[in-house]
Amino acid sequence: MADALKVVPREDDVKTGVRDTRGIAEGLADVLADTYRLIFKTHAYHWNVEGPLFYSIHNLTEEQYENMFEAADELAERIRALGHLAPMAMADIMKRSQIDDKDGAISAGEMVEDLAADHERLAHRLHALIELVEGRKDPVTEDLATERSAFHEQAAWMLRAIAK
Repeated sequence: MADALKVVPREDDVKTGVRDTRGIAEGLADVLADTYRLIFKTHAYHWNVEGPLFYSIHNLTEEQYENMFEAADELAERIRALGHLAPMAMADIMKRSQIDDKDGAISAGEMVEDLAADHERLAHRLHALIELVEGRKDPVTEDLATERSAFHEQAAWMLRAIAK
């Protein structure tokens, strides 16, 4: 049993016919990093939002961070299914992510606008991943990226509707 605890994760050569698994895994890791950063930001805004729209924003952000938390697992497991290691260090997540933090306290309106912009940014990144996957025989990643892009586009729309 002690030897079972000494197993170190490693990359594998997967033979499913997907071409350029490394490039696809890198793209997935970038999306995973943005997803993780956006989960935290959404959760932090959920905790700290105040004002007349508290209940609406509080509930919407909870739905969104719960969805993204499940998606993070799907993204990481897809990386593993392609034979590569998912990010294992917060430093790697921070380096890969395009999601930025706001300095200081911000208003409910600024929170909503900030989250909408981040969801749009992540949707763009997913669109780029879909383009990367084209012609590489990876419909699974393409479907996952399409599903995630639809979520982020809808999230941005809902947040922008609140901000109006």
